[in-house]
Amino acid sequence: MTDIKSMNMEELKELMVQIGEKPFRAKQIYGWLHEHLVTSYDEMANIPKSLKEKLKEYPITVLEELDVQTSKVDGTRKYLFRLSDGNMIESVLMRYKYGNSVCISSQAGCRMGCRFCASTIDGLERNLTASEMLRQIYAIQKITGERVSNIVVMGSGEPLDNYDNFVRFVHMISDEHGLHISQRNITASTCGIIPNMLRLAEEGLQITLALSLHGSNQEKRKKLMPVANKYELTDVLKACDVYFEKTGRRVTFEYSLVKDVNDQDEDVEELAAMLKNRNCHLNLIPVNPIRERDFKKPDGKNARDFKNKLEKNGINVTIRRERGSDIDGACGQLRRRHVQETQNPDGLSQEEN
Repeated sequence: MTDIKSMNMEELKELMVQIGEKPFRAKQIYGWLHEHLVTSYDEMANIPKSLKEKLKEYPITVLEELDVQTSKVDGTRKYLFRLSDGNMIESVLMRYKYGNSVCISSQAGCRMGCRFCASTIDGLERNLTASEMLRQIYAIQKITGERVSNIVVMGSGEPLDNYDNFVRFVHMISDEHGLHISQRNITASTCGIIPNMLRLAEEGLQITLALSLHGSNQEKRKKLMPVANKYELTDVLKACDVYFEKTGRRVTFEYSLVKDVNDQDEDVEELAAMLKNRNCHLNLIPVNPIRERDFKKPDGKNARDFKNKLEKNGINVTIRRERGSDIDGACGQLRRRHVQETQNPDGLSQEEN
């Protein structure tokens, strides 16, 4: 089945010619889909009925809103959407003074296996199409009636493990005929898949790359992130350097602070040695506890002390402001809870069943 919402303008023009229509119809349809954000052909006022009939063979992908949690602390909203095949994904709306930021998923589930992440516990279901990534932003913009200005691809999934669809998504969300969100306002997080980091550096994009670092050395990283068994930290850092050299875009390093695991003085020293000569930013993230793991976040004072020690070593570092702390804030928590409730509606443990 052709996914019409994942088609770029040129592909849509080719489709129009294939079905015996004028190429200019492509711009009209593209505008309805990606600027006006319609979800059915009936809403396309200037498209003739005969063309609408032909287009019925190309269904428009839609997301079904299953649940939304709104933080009483800061207004953050976490949405749970159901895809057409029944899989579920999460998206998060965060409001800031500079505008609305949406965190989207790039896969249903994840196969990276990071120890502190709920998204990966049940593994990878499948990749999302470009249109399914777009639809998360479109749906939230329509629900709220507010423009989305910033995007972070840090929800469920590893975007560079879904490379082609992710790159297509970036081109389409920044297209002048669509929402035209600046690529400089898009950040994508990666565990460090080196071949695709190097490919991304050659794409000519202007997005920010964020590396999930989480360990101050190779051994600590391996304990938290199975992907580190495949890619050496020194090689991952070299790929980050290449990305900066090719794009001029400063790389962000994400570091989940886990109490008594990676928040010691030796970690400060190793991080400082690693990053002091790099044009980069370090983002400290006190870990969000999840039920399936026993990781704990350091208290506020310890996190601030860790940050201050890094600053004294000349590192550009911030502590990420906590958002949605009173809801299922950790990546994948809301989705996992719904999956468990669907599989076990009576709430019984496996032993009781």
